[in-house]
Amino acid sequence: MKTSKKEYFKKTALCLAISTVISSPSVAFAEEVEAKIEGIERINVTASRRVSSIQEAPMNITALDSDVMKDQNITAAEDVARWVPGLTISDQGGREGASIIVRGLNTNSSERSADGGTVATYLGEMPFNADLRLTDIERVEVLIGPQGTLYGAGTLGGAIRYMLKQPELDITEGEVTGDIFTLSESEGTGAEAGLIFNTPIIEDVLAVRASVNYFDTPGYVDYTHVVREPGVSLPDPDWSNEAAINENLKSVADVNDEQITTARLSVRWQPTDWFDSTLNYFYQKQENGGNSIVQHNTINNANGIANRINEYDSAYRVEEPNEKEDDLLSLELKADLGFAELVSASGWSSYDQVGQRDQTDLLYDIWSGYADFPSFVAYTRDTGVEDSFTQEIRLVSQSDSALSWIVGGYYNNTESSSDDREYTPGLTDYWGGGIPNVEKDLEYIALSSSEVTESALFGELSYQVNDKLSLTVGARFYEYEITSSSGSATPLYSGDFEELDQIEFDHSKAEDDGNLFKFNASYQLSEDMLAYFTVSEGFRIGGANGLKDCPDELPEQQIVCALPNEVGYEPDTTTNYELGFKSTWLSNRIHFNAAVFNVDWEDAQIAAVSVNGQENITSNAGAANSKGTEISTRAMLTDSIIAYATYSYAKAELTEDAPYLFGVKDEQGTALQDYYDGSKGDRLPGAPEHQFSLGVSYEAEVFDDKMLIINYGLTAQSDVYSKVGLKADGEILSGYALNNISAKLEGGDWSATLYIDNMFNKHAKTSVRRDKSWAGMAKFEQENRALPELQRVYGHYVTKPLTVGVKFNYVF
Repeated sequence: MKTSKKEYFKKTALCLAISTVISSPSVAFAEEVEAKIEGIERINVTASRRVSSIQEAPMNITALDSDVMKDQNITAAEDVARWVPGLTISDQGGREGASIIVRGLNTNSSERSADGGTVATYLGEMPFNADLRLTDIERVEVLIGPQGTLYGAGTLGGAIRYMLKQPELDITEGEVTGDIFTLSESEGTGAEAGLIFNTPIIEDVLAVRASVNYFDTPGYVDYTHVVREPGVSLPDPDWSNEAAINENLKSVADVNDEQITTARLSVRWQPTDWFDSTLNYFYQKQENGGNSIVQHNTINNANGIANRINEYDSAYRVEEPNEKEDDLLSLELKADLGFAELVSASGWSSYDQVGQRDQTDLLYDIWSGYADFPSFVAYTRDTGVEDSFTQEIRLVSQSDSALSWIVGGYYNNTESSSDDREYTPGLTDYWGGGIPNVEKDLEYIALSSSEVTESALFGELSYQVNDKLSLTVGARFYEYEITSSSGSATPLYSGDFEELDQIEFDHSKAEDDGNLFKFNASYQLSEDMLAYFTVSEGFRIGGANGLKDCPDELPEQQIVCALPNEVGYEPDTTTNYELGFKSTWLSNRIHFNAAVFNVDWEDAQIAAVSVNGQENITSNAGAANSKGTEISTRAMLTDSIIAYATYSYAKAELTEDAPYLFGVKDEQGTALQDYYDGSKGDRLPGAPEHQFSLGVSYEAEVFDDKMLIINYGLTAQSDVYSKVGLKADGEILSGYALNNISAKLEGGDWSATLYIDNMFNKHAKTSVRRDKSWAGMAKFEQENRALPELQRVYGHYVTKPLTVGVKFNYVF
């Protein structure tokens, strides 16, 4: 049976996407009726600020198009990472989002948000830091390695670009999608439904594209020991008395459920052949029931609670819901000036979140006296708001000469504020009442605001020396300014706190400027082999932590303040040296691509906490390095079977000692014990050294006119360190492998897909919260760790359990 050219293009899209990893060619295979291999299917990308196929762009980039995303059930950032060697994204549930690490560049622990902002994310042309549900996406472009010259701050490790599908000016079309699925550890059923519609208003001139999508997934983690009435019920009753346990505590099943509503409206106007404009509005709302942390074997067993916690259980005392809203309004204008294309990209984005956390353990750690109140629990009500405006203008040359160039300007202004409050229900009355307070049982309040302004000039100059050699140099000259203010109070201690304006604010300011450079040389070794060498730089802005200086003599009660080394933090930078090649063999039946890299990281920023008040701050860790290799290959084994494989290795470690890396110091700022320092040669945490993926795609015609497509994928990784060099009670999270399989039946305008993710129900730890010292199980116990038998904060994120679902798709 012969396969049509159209069917060949579609079935090879999967392998095509994988082959692009190491700047590989975007080559697809097509077979004529006479079984003659011909042609190339182009997947165009714009990561270089020019429209080109990946084969024409000598850079480390992967592109996943919409067909691949549908076939492989790619709906979130962590799914994308399965296809990109060197990219690690740990799924930490909707409550915390995804932790993104490239080439092991991470000095934080493998806690939530461990990436610390080393990879920038974009929606189209605009920076947009949201945990997106990937619907109505044309393609995802992943740039590996520092991208500072064209993409600016935050691209120390790379950049991820989510490209929305553009409105079509000449066609009316629509798409309806549906999904029903179950998780092995859940009592509920998940579902997803979406609608996409595109229509011209004025044919070839004005068009509208709209989409809406709703995703509802049941949770798989149970909060088994939630207090029935905070401040009244006992969080630690007599664990040998089942009646007392049931009287005071309740279980909440599948608490880490998630609902995501995504909507998009785009208007495209192209009045002439030289002008094109698109107005986009994107909106996403996430509602999360709780955290995805489990505490099996991570709780001290002195009081008997540990024996009651199973593999998918958490022992938090209060529920931890969270709600987030993100939106983006962008305007993209393109004008063909003949000698160059003029592009203007403007964006206005906002972010709002409100949430609640169990804060009991943190307060126990600050002062063990809270335990005198038998019903003591604490929780936060935290809110955050961020508004941002971004403007970029650039000119991209269009001449056919050997010399080409890009020049542009960039401006961003971001304003953010937060209001975090800790409540200790019942504590006011327990202490005798009569404490004047703006809110009853308000134990702590912290208010902060900041404004970041960044501007830059950037450009690249390329010269085609001959038909084989091309050289590119680039530069970015930037400056930024940060102003921040913060204030806090401890009302239950201060005794007279009835108005918020009683809070005294501390103000700080930080500013800097600098430059980044890039060099790239590409050489066409033969018609089917291209080599390239790149030196590129990336940076992240520094700033102030917004805490007031600590007084010379600290008071006895809780105080939030900064020691001299906690006041601010410096910018950090990366320099990447990379040599790679891409090749095609046997008349486009085999692709083999590889690169070796060496990345130096200076003044690496890390997440830390202040000694006084345990406030989240940023610090610097010193110097680090990552070196390794990335390999990708694919092969058309037969006319119906295609296989691919990827492998990456990254050895990431400190290259100099990093005193006070973990922020464990006494009140004078002296490290309590030497093992809390980072040492030269310590391995960096959060990412595996080895990653491997293997996939097979089979396609056949069935029932005379239907297509059956079966996809199998295996992804594996080696172990992960939870902290630098396993210091400060770090642990090894064992490596694991996941298997996924799907079968899709396609008939004209419709398709149905049966899929199984994590088909062998592998239970593995992906990252950690806190460490063993919080449960009294530490090898090196901290001297000030209080009441480990009461604390329940230490736990792990785990792989999502076996998921079985059926997807439906109809195009009209």
